[in-house]
Amino acid sequence: MPKYVLVYHGSPRFETKEAGENHMVQWRSWSQGLGDALIDPGMPVGPSMTVLSDGSVSEGGGANPAVGITILEAPSMSEAITMVQGCPHLSAGGTIEVAEAMNIEM
Repeated sequence: MPKYVLVYHGSPRFETKEAGENHMVQWRSWSQGLGDALIDPGMPVGPSMTVLSDGSVSEGGGANPAVGITILEAPSMSEAITMVQGCPHLSAGGTIEVAEAMNIEM
C-alpha cells in the first residue's frame, strides 16, 4: 500500500497555554484514530535553512516553511487526503502538504 508524507506548514498561535494543550489532545486523538494507517507520527521541526542549487544557503525555509512531518499509509491519494482533512492542524490555521512516497530503490 502506498505511503504518504504529510508536511505541516504554518505554526498555529494559541492565546493561552490551555488552548495549546487542548490542540495537542485533539491532535493525538486524530493521529490515534488513524490506526494502522499511521506509519510514523513524525515530529515537529524547528527553524529551517534552504540549500540552493548553487550551494548558497538562505534562512527560514522560504515563504511557507515546514513545521513538522508525519508518514501514513493509504490505498490512494484521495483516501490519504480524506484522512488529513480531520487533522486539527488545519482548524488551527495551518496547511498540510500531502505527497506520495515513491517506491524507488535508492
